[in-house]
Amino acid sequence: MNDSSSSQELAGALAREIEGLPAGTRISTHRELVRRFGVSATTVSQALALLTRRGLIISRPGAGTFRSEARPVTRVGDTSWQEAALELTNRIDSSSGTPRGFKTPALLGTLSTSGPDVVDLNGGYLHPQLQPLATLGSALSRTARRSEAWDRPPVAGVTALRDWFASDIGGGLGRHDILICGAGQSALATTLRALGQPGDPVVIESPTYPGTIAAAHAAGLRTIPVPLDHEGIRPDYLDEALTRTRARLVIVQPLFQNPTGASLSVGRQDEIRAIARRHGVFVIEDDFARHMLHADAGPTPPPMIADDPDGTVVHIRSLTKVTSPNLRVGALAARGPVMARLRSAHVIDTMFVPAPLQYTALDVVTAAGWKRALATLGSALEHRRKVAVEAVSATFGPQALAVVPHGGYHLWVALPGHLDGGQLAAAALAHGVSLTPGDNYYPTDSSAPHVRISYVAAPSAADVDGAVRRLASVVAEQ
Repeated sequence: MNDSSSSQELAGALAREIEGLPAGTRISTHRELVRRFGVSATTVSQALALLTRRGLIISRPGAGTFRSEARPVTRVGDTSWQEAALELTNRIDSSSGTPRGFKTPALLGTLSTSGPDVVDLNGGYLHPQLQPLATLGSALSRTARRSEAWDRPPVAGVTALRDWFASDIGGGLGRHDILICGAGQSALATTLRALGQPGDPVVIESPTYPGTIAAAHAAGLRTIPVPLDHEGIRPDYLDEALTRTRARLVIVQPLFQNPTGASLSVGRQDEIRAIARRHGVFVIEDDFARHMLHADAGPTPPPMIADDPDGTVVHIRSLTKVTSPNLRVGALAARGPVMARLRSAHVIDTMFVPAPLQYTALDVVTAAGWKRALATLGSALEHRRKVAVEAVSATFGPQALAVVPHGGYHLWVALPGHLDGGQLAAAALAHGVSLTPGDNYYPTDSSAPHVRISYVAAPSAADVDGAVRRLASVVAEQ
């Protein structure tokens, strides 16, 4: 049974329980529902979302979920015909026989919100305690008073913001090499649709970020996984995959790869660029963690596009990870005719990024305290990483971490042989801890004996420590 049908069945069962309750009655928590019905956290979240849309329940942040006030009965139609129509649509293949896919349970799992009784070791966005809220608020207030913020911006983006991104990325890029986009996921989706045709192969890291897999499948591309080592994607396997599949796109995460934490060395970058140039391939560089360096990170390799005069690399940079999930502003950088293709695809997707968001982002990154805010975040991330590493070692053993990245926000935890990542994640949620099973990071069915632990979505380092150590009882039960 798929996640959609499971969530609909759960929603139906819960609706029958809830409909007779008085308004204001508190509904069972996420973890209680997971335990009662033996389903995943994603299924519970989707079921509760269905009930919210029906008006049966209402969520109050920090308090829980409650039976809503009675509402007038609305006419309910029969939408069952859509299942057949959508099934037919999904089977309309391209000339090469690869349908587009819009199944995103793994990606939605990274966006699911936990109840107030669950410690979030799953999310990839900063907890408000880590966000530069004062800077964001001041920037938004000033932007609201700028008349140009309410005029239509240039299609490629506000000029001053493009200049800032060009300088921030480096490598001699100019404003004409920059396209402002709605953060990293939007930039990745636009790039794949612009540069790939349905049915084309695209080489991806294995394991990799679920959003990469989802964007590739939504564009109708065939994912070709290539394994990693401690320096990132393996050049020998990459060369073989490009020779065998004739793929024209490769996606890499150069720093603190999600989920493994590996970083491409300068030498490895050179090898990948040389292989890509020999095969006539674009390398899409998802540089999501560039501004998430920990205080003890030391020097890091420059982005791949910095040494790329031939235009092999299409670079993605976003501000969202280090500010707020709502400041969805990022940039695509590329040299040569490919930028015109990217700009055309971007216009079709979104027309342009709203000017208020662009000017707010510009205000934030040009403020006197921007570098100080990044330094403060780097110190906080270092502290949280050290706490998380110590707790993971105590809970899963010192062999659990092959890589301890000094940047980013997550750890890739290897499990003992008797544990299954999916089962562990479900059991952890029943004990009040939300984390991500390793299977979510592979494009095909996998029994990866890993979980990913994020240490930025929880309120404090103490919460991270307590939640990870709480997993010891879960491990013992499995």
